[in-house]
Amino acid sequence: MKKYIFSTLAVLSATLFTACNDMLDTDPRVTQLTQATFPGKPADVEAEIAATYSIMNTMGGGDSDNQNIFFWWEVMSDDCFGSGGLQDNKVKSLHHLVEMNVNQYETPFILLYGGIARTNNTIETIDNVPWTENQKPRRNQLLGEAYFMRGLYTLWLTQLFGDVPLITSTTITEEMWQQVSAEEIIYPQILSDFVSAKNLMSAEKSSGHANKFVAEGFIARAYMFWAGFYKNVSELASGGAPAITLVEQEGCPAGQLTQADVVNGLKDIVANGGYKLCEDFRSLWQYSNSLLWDEAHDGEGHAYEYIADMKRENCFDQPGMGNGNTEEIFQIQFMNASAWAIGGTYNAQRMYSNYISVFWGLRNGASNQNGDRNLTYPFNQGWGQGTPSCNIWDDWTDAERTGNYTDLRKKASLIDLDNELAQYTYEKDDCEESGYSVKKYAEVNLDACAANNDTWWSQAPGYTGSSLDNKMQGDHFEDFYLMRYPDVLLMLTELTGDASYMNQVQARAGVPQTPYSLKAVQNERRWEFAFEGLRFNDMRRWTGNKPTNDSYAPKALQAQAGKQIVCLGDKSNKRTMAHMTCSWAERYIATNGFLAKPQSQITLMNGKMEQNPGWDAADAKTQYTTLY
Repeated sequence: MKKYIFSTLAVLSATLFTACNDMLDTDPRVTQLTQATFPGKPADVEAEIAATYSIMNTMGGGDSDNQNIFFWWEVMSDDCFGSGGLQDNKVKSLHHLVEMNVNQYETPFILLYGGIARTNNTIETIDNVPWTENQKPRRNQLLGEAYFMRGLYTLWLTQLFGDVPLITSTTITEEMWQQVSAEEIIYPQILSDFVSAKNLMSAEKSSGHANKFVAEGFIARAYMFWAGFYKNVSELASGGAPAITLVEQEGCPAGQLTQADVVNGLKDIVANGGYKLCEDFRSLWQYSNSLLWDEAHDGEGHAYEYIADMKRENCFDQPGMGNGNTEEIFQIQFMNASAWAIGGTYNAQRMYSNYISVFWGLRNGASNQNGDRNLTYPFNQGWGQGTPSCNIWDDWTDAERTGNYTDLRKKASLIDLDNELAQYTYEKDDCEESGYSVKKYAEVNLDACAANNDTWWSQAPGYTGSSLDNKMQGDHFEDFYLMRYPDVLLMLTELTGDASYMNQVQARAGVPQTPYSLKAVQNERRWEFAFEGLRFNDMRRWTGNKPTNDSYAPKALQAQAGKQIVCLGDKSNKRTMAHMTCSWAERYIATNGFLAKPQSQITLMNGKMEQNPGWDAADAKTQYTTLY
């Protein structure tokens, strides 16, 4: 297991450059360090790249209900309810596709444009450094990373908000302020940035950094979303997706990117990337750590029987497993350097702790002992937001029953509260409780921990103390996966119809190997990547941009209606799920899955950016309503 998570190095990346606090109202070059003087040496460019990656930490760290878009996309899907406590209205508004106020979704808008500003600065100034011939490969790698991150942040921005201004320079021209078509203008730029990255970067793997194979994987992800959502190609295996015209820039010659090019990139990852599936799916998740495994075999105290049958060498913290495992292609990394307010451009809170563990953690109220490990061992307390829906458990169980198999991933991904944690009780202010909790990324405790709010990391080698002085909120260092090798395999099957790639993923899970069908791929992606932030945008690309009630996403989302839930802590007083203002199908069809652009930014743009359809603030169907 990598030890970098316990580094006490000063966090410099959050304050290196000023990006935009009000989207683009600040010139990112107006800093103590100017383009004329910085960067002056290779280490300066490396610091710029670190600052660019840190945007992901800000999004994936603290305040997940306010800025973690991967959490958002799970909550917006059919795999999670909003849930949480009565006061947790942000997460419920996301789940019901409504808004509490006209600027609710502003934070990632600002963060992503800030990241784009940092990449533009690097792209424009990288040759301020007098690179020697021997340093050119390093120069190209860093430039490729800047192009990659610009493409990635722009991809996420458009998946959240659709048509937006495309910013490709630190000098913001009048034309750049204008909202443009994501389908016709922004996606060609996104894919050109990824192609530049692929051609400039090396195949060498470096902890936490992109490389050639990462770029090839995200070329496929972006192309498949563009082809499915914007071009309405519902089934890609036919080879009917159109080519996309690229933008000429360094590393990306003029020309077109075809579906065959995308497939060849994925095949390059398979043939030359050196990635492979972990033997045991549970190895990917921190609840399989060896310290907990040892407690299951020491014959004393608690024993978490679910992992007792694992090989110890497959435990999360063993070589090749967990953080830095053999199937991890790209991820957000975390370290023991959090603070309640780090300061800098974004005044980020707890940005170096994987705070999604807190939001998905248990809300246990037995005897008013929230998080008492004797009641919930080995899982620890949290906020209980975005709990798994009844739908994912029920649909998964139906698939197992129909196929006469047991899918290892179901219980590896979800906690069945009634059967796994018999003493678990609901808080009196709980709402939309399904009876399930997320096991992936779940907070984990040990008998060896000294206090109820400890996490198992406090016992891991190299740990000295929590930088936040609150272990329950600060000590979460599990990588958040942005792409794993199974994604490459399943994308290949979906693009080619060759089931042999999908069959590898099925075999690891104990699922019978099946021939290709789009339905089989859809199921495998849902089961394999549950709660990893991919489900909602998969649903959207299988729906296209002209949805009806019978389309994939509206139909799946509407299936939540009528499911039994527990509210206000009373398991005997069940309620049924109902939409807040109309129906999930109606809200999805109205919005096409896009969020409301922040009104403050629309105002700033002075008529050059428009609100997305389905978000008229005067329409009561768009506005948060108290249900519980």
